[in-house]
Amino acid sequence: MAYKHFIENDRCKGCGLCVTICPKKVLEISDEANTKGYFPAFQARPEDCIHCALCCTMCPDVAITISETAEEPVDQ
Repeated sequence: MAYKHFIENDRCKGCGLCVTICPKKVLEISDEANTKGYFPAFQARPEDCIHCALCCTMCPDVAITISETAEEPVDQ
């Protein structure tokens, strides 16, 4: 099963709670502001994400989602 991690940049206020809670240190705060002037979180190391959803649970603005995606068929 495959998963996709998504952070809605304009919803994120850059509080850093997700960065603190991430067990694999996947998330960091961006040095570029979003349209509201906040510095949002982003996946600095997406390959390390274990999709535990702690970031989703911790986010007070519900800016982070992890959703199940269809796996691509393997060509033989």
